Amino acid sequence: MAKEQKWELRLYIAGQTPKSVLALQNITKYCKEHLEGRYSIEIVDLLKNPQLAAGDQIFAIPTLVRKVPEPIRKIIGDLSNEERVLVGLNIRPLSSKTKT
Repeated sequence: MAKEQKWELRLYIAGQTPKSVLALQNITKYCKEHLEGRYSIEIVDLLKNPQLAAGDQIFAIPTLVRKVPEPIRKIIGDLSNEERVLVGLNIRPLSSKTKT
């Protein structure tokens, strides 16, 4: 199958706030469950690199940006609602019930 596409995600945070830490934990967990071996997560700390917010038009923190596959998608918040995150990123959950 040619569906082995690499997912490129970028998480914008502002320091180690509870929401930023939670967002990173959540997206890492979802990626391990649903995109094993097919993803990269770039962390952009806007306290260290505030100029990077303009490129993806970031207005709230934390924000997750899906760069690849296109189209670009954004999700704002701590990413605690797994279903909303998967739908927002257009990730099809791996069904654990694939028994025939």
